[in-house]
Amino acid sequence: MKCFERLVKDHITSTLPDTLDPLQFAYRPNRSTDDAISTTLHTALTHLVKRNTYVRMLFIDYSSAFNTIVPSKLVIKLETLGLDPALCNWVLDFLTGRPQVVRVGNNISSPLILNTGAPQGCALSPLLYSLFTHDCVATHASNSIINFADDTTVVGLITNNDETAYREEVRALGVWCQENNLTLNVNKTKEMIVDFRKQQREHPSIHIDGTVVERVASFKFLGIHITDKLNWSTHTDSIVKKAQQRLFNLRRLKKFGLSPKALTNFYRCTIESILAGCITAWYGNCSSLNRKALQRVVRSAQRITGGKLPALQDTYTTRCYRKAIKIIKDINHPSHCLFTPLSSRRRGQYRCIKAGTERLKNSFYLKAIRLFNSHH
Repeated sequence: MKCFERLVKDHITSTLPDTLDPLQFAYRPNRSTDDAISTTLHTALTHLVKRNTYVRMLFIDYSSAFNTIVPSKLVIKLETLGLDPALCNWVLDFLTGRPQVVRVGNNISSPLILNTGAPQGCALSPLLYSLFTHDCVATHASNSIINFADDTTVVGLITNNDETAYREEVRALGVWCQENNLTLNVNKTKEMIVDFRKQQREHPSIHIDGTVVERVASFKFLGIHITDKLNWSTHTDSIVKKAQQRLFNLRRLKKFGLSPKALTNFYRCTIESILAGCITAWYGNCSSLNRKALQRVVRSAQRITGGKLPALQDTYTTRCYRKAIKIIKDINHPSHCLFTPLSSRRRGQYRCIKAGTERLKNSFYLKAIRLFNSHH
């Protein structure tokens, strides 16, 4: 059954239309958390270069999101997306009338028949959830709703302190959740405000169902620590601490006599994966102190393994270039439009985006375009 679930998942993914919500980054070809983070940051940074502007980010948390899918509503949405009726009927049959029991030692509870939600551990569950929520899109041009499976972020671009559209978007999202049997967990939902104006004003709180949403200065967004200053000290401090703990294991393995090749493989899998996670989205705006702290971990690992390890700067550059190529080739990527070809005289070159601040200049998309042009 596990194998069959994966086959059905791959089949559904291959038949989805290109018009599906471009800001849903889960279970789409050539999409990842890097893309979701980079898109969120680019949306914010390009707005903040304008006068009298700030950004509000609402990080939504749902209560048992996968368990609240209503199969009958899901099937209607799948049919709207153009999926085969036979496949839709199979999904409906798969999700309804499921018996469930609880086993404690030798004791088994009486069965309970479930007709909502998706099975725990099912390979189809996250995909079906993302399709169930595909119509959760922004209704105002000044807002964006960015999704990665059940991780939802509302980005409101505020100008001249007018928050009407943003507050209406949050209210509309609450109505959409009620219509689709989803419950917002207000206690775990957080909001962050990015405001670089010299004369900052008091920002009124956001309320959901009569409860005030907590405002935070830092939030772990899709695996990275993003702050209201859009600097990366909090994130780099966190991953350096985690990577240093793994260095202890690397030293122990060396004492056990593992070969340099085995030690290098361990480093690449368990330490470099931490240091370079979503690196294209955040490394460009790291301070020199942040980069030195990261590189010290690499040098320590290099002394232990006894071999040469790639510098994080090289890893960052390589990944930016590769991701730029993938976006250019994918006309359905939401950021494909940022890569504008120059005239035929400069074939293979793309127009550089104007940057009003160093933050924007060092962000992923602007860096990727410059890298791509320099390679051609």
